[in-house]
Amino acid sequence: NTIEFTGALHATVVKQVCLKNPSSKTLMYNAILVGRDADDFSVPKGNTVTIAPRRQASINVEFTSRFLRPAEAMLLLISKRVGGIGGATLAFSLKSEVKHIKP
Repeated sequence: NTIEFTGALHATVVKQVCLKNPSSKTLMYNAILVGRDADDFSVPKGNTVTIAPRRQASINVEFTSRFLRPAEAMLLLISKRVGGIGGATLAFSLKSEVKHIKP
């Protein structure tokens, strides 16, 4: 899956990733940003997300553009075992595009 961040130069764009837990056990994920431009992306509410059984949770990902060139990184959500159950590792491609420049 690819998440695209589009905005003005030096603007902060926030995208939300919705995670669902269809199982009867609690899932925990650790969010890690990797790649060439990982420093331009952030997970502002902390790197851990907990999803209750048969519920959903969302995680915000922020991007602040520093350059005109497109930025790229990967968001990895790695499951932490809770009560003997672990979820699948999730990977999202993060891409940015600067559409305009504000003076």
